[in-house]
Amino acid sequence: MIKIIVAGAVGKMGSAIIKVISSDYNFKLVGATEQSSNKLLNQDAGEIAGIGNIGVKIISDLTQIISECDVVIDFTSPKSSLENIKIASTANKAMVIGTTGLSSEDKKEIEKFTKNIPCVMSPNMSIGVNILFKLAKDVAAILGEDFDTEIIEAHHRFKKDAPSGTAVHLAEIIAQAKGVNIEESGVYGRKGITGERDSKSIGVLAVRAGDIVGDHTVMFGGIGERLELIHRAHSRETFARGALRAAKYVVNAKPGLYDMQDVLNIKS
Repeated sequence: MIKIIVAGAVGKMGSAIIKVISSDYNFKLVGATEQSSNKLLNQDAGEIAGIGNIGVKIISDLTQIISECDVVIDFTSPKSSLENIKIASTANKAMVIGTTGLSSEDKKEIEKFTKNIPCVMSPNMSIGVNILFKLAKDVAAILGEDFDTEIIEAHHRFKKDAPSGTAVHLAEIIAQAKGVNIEESGVYGRKGITGERDSKSIGVLAVRAGDIVGDHTVMFGGIGERLELIHRAHSRETFARGALRAAKYVVNAKPGLYDMQDVLNIKS
């Protein structure tokens, strides 16, 4: 049985992960954390997740319980994820990070800590989305600059970052496959007289509306034809189950930074 601490237990993803853990005998929730300012501290994590009392209180200090777990699953904020992996590294505990909005500097900092511990980090834990990552890479490499590439993502109105971490990662993957620099080729929304499209451009458009869980479309537009790769998430449970699959992988892994491509054994 894999013992898990969920960081960000009150959030939408944290609650979804706790629910899935409760229904799978392979995992056990041994701790739950939140920010010190959260009004639900000291409440039972199961009660907050809607599954009843499970005897695990939500606390703010990960150091108090880190010794009890095998792995920390973290869906928090960039600042909190950096703090948590520092604690996990000191305690020699594996991590799964699904936090979005991480900067390139944040990712480099996280990578430093993975010299001591194994960590799976991915902007999207969905199995389907990670297959989308692979397909997008393969298609972009085949089509090259003959086909224009646009990424459209849609999420609920409460999402704080834009574009989504998944869309950003898709853009990075496609840029690499096409042999271009995403910092120079990325176009994030358009307005006004923008001129003719540069063949090296990779467009990214973010939509925020209602309660959309997560939609991602990668469009490859050629002259006379168009190819689209689409993934739609119907519930957060798909991300939660992916995170637990990552947890099962990472507890047996050597120190290092991994992603869901490693977990699914589809990395090319």
